[in-house]
Amino acid sequence: MASFDLLECTVEGLHSAIESHEATVEEVVDGYLARIEQYNPELHAVVTVNPDARDDAKRLDEDYRKRGGLVGPLHGVPVVVKDQVETRGIRTTFGSVVFDSYVPSEDATIIKKLRDAGAVILAKSAMPDFAASWFSFSSVSGETKNPFALSREPGGSSSGTAVAVTTNLGMIGIGEDTGGSVRVPASFTGIFGLRVTTGMISRTGLSPLVHFQDTPGPMARTVKDLARLFDGLVGYDPSDPMTVAALYHQAGAGSAALSENALKGTRIGVLRQAFGPEHAAESAPVNARVTETLLAMKDAGAEIIDPVAVPDLDAFLAETAMYALQSKSDIDRFLRTKPETGGLTFDEIYRQRQFHEMLDLFHDIAAGPEEPETLPDYFRRRHSQMRFREAILNVLAQKRLDALLFPDVQVLPPTWDDLYAGKWTTMTFPTNTLIASQSGLPALSMPGGLTDDGLPVGVELIGKPYDEPKLLALAYAYEQIADPRRMPKRYA
Repeated sequence: MASFDLLECTVEGLHSAIESHEATVEEVVDGYLARIEQYNPELHAVVTVNPDARDDAKRLDEDYRKRGGLVGPLHGVPVVVKDQVETRGIRTTFGSVVFDSYVPSEDATIIKKLRDAGAVILAKSAMPDFAASWFSFSSVSGETKNPFALSREPGGSSSGTAVAVTTNLGMIGIGEDTGGSVRVPASFTGIFGLRVTTGMISRTGLSPLVHFQDTPGPMARTVKDLARLFDGLVGYDPSDPMTVAALYHQAGAGSAALSENALKGTRIGVLRQAFGPEHAAESAPVNARVTETLLAMKDAGAEIIDPVAVPDLDAFLAETAMYALQSKSDIDRFLRTKPETGGLTFDEIYRQRQFHEMLDLFHDIAAGPEEPETLPDYFRRRHSQMRFREAILNVLAQKRLDALLFPDVQVLPPTWDDLYAGKWTTMTFPTNTLIASQSGLPALSMPGGLTDDGLPVGVELIGKPYDEPKLLALAYAYEQIADPRRMPKRYA
């Protein structure tokens, strides 16, 4: 593998190297495993390495030799998977010490799809207990570090996947997004992350937090890899009825939509309500990077409509937040399917303090109902999510917009000192990712480059239901002109 460069390698680059005999899957997997061994003790991104990764790689190399071609569209691609996703024969903790020794006997649906496409499940990545935070605090893995500044948080809850992908501890990654858990860490680590229309990707084999908002999502260093992974994950799953949404997707549509000219003639609405104060020290650098992104998109032919507004945005965000109301019920339902826990409930986990002490949302969940559907205003709040979606779609329609644009998060990645001092909690953190999550719309986070202090800023695009190919196309065209991805120098 002397002439093959592992760093920043893409799926296309890997396949080219395999076909030209510059590298084997086994060599590539060994290269990533070496990087995990070297850097993970500092980063805490990987929780468990797949003990069979090298054997899986050898089998793929043997298959390639026998058939004279690739097994599938993700042949040999080493994937880092959030530890929220069950993987046969590989420890899966869901971020919780309760599952510290749990090894599933079955793969989640999306893992089966990855294996069928030829991917290698390389490792499982760190996450907060049951994905219940914007931050990386985990009773299993402690704190995951931001590779651009080790004193700062990398964002949650798909913390480990984001850090592993941006530092090249894996080629592409799987996250999960309930309120922003793909997009917040993608934003804080300078990669691309996609939240799909809820139901486009199966949740079978994942632990829930708010089941009608939960969705797995792809994370990658390039839009082309993001689209390829998206195409590989989407699909109807009879065991997850919400995936009837996937019937709206044409096979391969994400990759097919990519075009350098996709921004020409499009209309991008700037949602100024979602920006932090212009002159505040914590939000000014974020706003500056988003402005640069807008200029790049304008240069690529987009018409920037600035500003646009969603009526009653703050009221909708408050009314449609269901985390404290829904999560205890969903987690308890999940725990009942796991005899390994001995009938443990969320309340018992809470009383026994079997969670990271900094997970403040656990206190809100513990105070929540066991049967939320019995509460008088439960279905009114569920209906508010539909009204919220209609309000956003009405803005897109009235202004003839292809997407809304705003910062993923209004502030820079917080420092550990600020978090431990209580400056932010999960429910007070100024993230805008709630907008798409609580309205059920697709959203894509793309790097907006680095601040003067070398910190990543993420820019979010929200589109119409089932419009993921459009979002991918817009992000791809932006990527070609702006080249916003930067690798953390410390890990180059």
